[in-house]
Amino acid sequence: MAQVLVIGAHGKIALLAERLLVEEGHAVTGVVRNPDHADDVRATGASVTVSDVENLDTAGITDLVSGFDAVVWSAGAGGGSPERTYAVDRDAAIRTVDAAAGAGVQHLVMVSYFGAGPDHGVSPDNGFFTYAEAKSAADAHLEAAPVPWTILRPSTLTDGPEGGITTDDTEGREVPRATVARVIASVVTERAASTGRIITFNEGDQDVARVVAGA
Repeated sequence: MAQVLVIGAHGKIALLAERLLVEEGHAVTGVVRNPDHADDVRATGASVTVSDVENLDTAGITDLVSGFDAVVWSAGAGGGSPERTYAVDRDAAIRTVDAAAGAGVQHLVMVSYFGAGPDHGVSPDNGFFTYAEAKSAADAHLEAAPVPWTILRPSTLTDGPEGGITTDDTEGREVPRATVARVIASVVTERAASTGRIITFNEGDQDVARVVAGA
């Protein structure tokens, strides 16, 4: 099993994913910015590192990710100012990609969103534009990077129960956070099957493990 580092470890999806990864036998470390969040991460069975990736340079993030087989990027500014959205969702994510490549990380899993990409279609006068631009830039940088990668693009998130997925291109759909967490755990465990893939998904009736395996 893998040594896994989860950046943004206190997020709702990340906390669920950490528990699943631990259950699957991985040694998991969660990165949190706020030390008050450490106990919640430890409750999943993961270890904790307190570090603020927003304010680390590439060398600092290289030190953070060194020694890990897989890195899961699940951090985000959480709808803050445009400046902070770019700082976290784009710039810190890009530095993490570069750091992972430099540290020889075997798999970087980027949690993005349904619709990301150069043709995301979000108007500049839409409040979502900054996020769309930031995530699309981070995804593009990862695709071109010399590190094995998987990009996950779930649709609108809900707090429903875990279920299956569908990889059709239907817009306006939803997927539970618990299901996204299962996808994260599956792609980490099935690295060979998921590397180099962009998995765009909604809630559906396909088994997560079969989708990740490419069956």
